[in-house]
Amino acid sequence: QVQLAESGGGLVQPGGSLRLSCVVSGNIFNLLAMGWYRQAPGKERELVAAITNTGMTNYADNVQGRFTISRDMAKNTMYLQMNSLKPEDTAVYYCNAETVVGFSVEGSWGQGTQVTVSS
Repeated sequence: QVQLAESGGGLVQPGGSLRLSCVVSGNIFNLLAMGWYRQAPGKERELVAAITNTGMTNYADNVQGRFTISRDMAKNTMYLQMNSLKPEDTAVYYCNAETVVGFSVEGSWGQGTQVTVSS
């Protein structure tokens, strides 16, 4: 398994930007993919963006064109650049990693970081 630590959340006005970071440690050699999820109060956790170990990316429709997921392999860090933020982007954002363990795939989660978009 891996350990994940998010940072970068905070309060921002509508239209503003934030960059989230997720530092990965542990068994990073068997990473398959990583992603950002978010959970707003009273709602289910949803996928925001994902990136595979080959660099392929995928975005939720409601963040496409505004958010960018990336990674720095040398720093074992994944990022989520969030631009043109809207109040509906307010949520706790979680970092996720999928790793191969034996013949199965296991998921790991960070502790979450709060993003609040409000004027």
